[in-house]
Amino acid sequence: MKPSSPPCFAVAPMLDWTDRHDRYFLRLISPHVQLYTEMITCHALLHGPRQRLLRYHPQEHPLVLQLGGSDPHDLAQCVRLACAMGYDEINLNLGCPSDRVQQGRFGACLMAEPQRVADCYAAMQEASSVPISVKHRLGIDGRDSEEQLYEFVETLRDAGCRRFIVHARIAILKGLSPKENREIPPLRYEQVHALKRRYPELWISLNGGLRDVDTSIAQLQYVDAVMLGREAYHNPYILAELEHRLYGTALPSRASILQAYLPFVDQELAEGCPLTQLTRHILGLFQGQPGARRWRQHLSEHAHRRGAGRAVIEDAWALLEAP
Repeated sequence: MKPSSPPCFAVAPMLDWTDRHDRYFLRLISPHVQLYTEMITCHALLHGPRQRLLRYHPQEHPLVLQLGGSDPHDLAQCVRLACAMGYDEINLNLGCPSDRVQQGRFGACLMAEPQRVADCYAAMQEASSVPISVKHRLGIDGRDSEEQLYEFVETLRDAGCRRFIVHARIAILKGLSPKENREIPPLRYEQVHALKRRYPELWISLNGGLRDVDTSIAQLQYVDAVMLGREAYHNPYILAELEHRLYGTALPSRASILQAYLPFVDQELAEGCPLTQLTRHILGLFQGQPGARRWRQHLSEHAHRRGAGRAVIEDAWALLEAP
């Protein structure tokens, strides 16, 4: 098992967002940020198009595969597939609150079954040549006390887990949508800080509500890492600013990032990928810059058209210079 610790900042796994095109683009912005796949269920991986689901570009490393499942045997099988594909880490989703995920008996609802999660973790670890981490909430409705959180973490710790990514909210499994579960339960950063103080030997990353560089860096006084979610998608250049502050690397221009992305666009278009799958991830590149609205509007209006190609991006780029 690789012993090194992950980078101190990451982009969260986000369904329908952090696909391989997005991850390639984000890697151009930040050499150090840890990237995660979208959650892939064990059922999809074992019975679906596994090569397509696991495909990634070598430039995406360090890259984590996030799995959703609750059967130790199935999870172990998926871990073996992931290791064979060269992923740097595998993460178990214990935080998604959607009804569909609950019906599959995985995600946040598993926080009610610490021993089952520990059994899953042990099976995954035994099958793996890379680290296994878990991503979870502070708790779920009816099981949200600090003592229950400590019990959950200790059960996993005793099974061998050393890497925890904690979304600093509880999940309300009945009555709230996934979007509401990202907004309504209050953020409780202090509980994540307390978790790190109580278990200093564990590697703990904080996730939830991080929207600016200063707040993200301030959290590193209390935890080992921070994980950004939707802000990193809507305003991806924040990763360059974090990279600069944390590692002292030079700030790349947005234009240089886009220029580096274009050969990838050409390659994907040549393989039959629709332009919209490539442009939807770059809409926020010029967030806050003059002409950003024209940039987004042009891409949104033209990328979906039949025969649309690289010229759509170049034309949108030219509009940034327009008065």
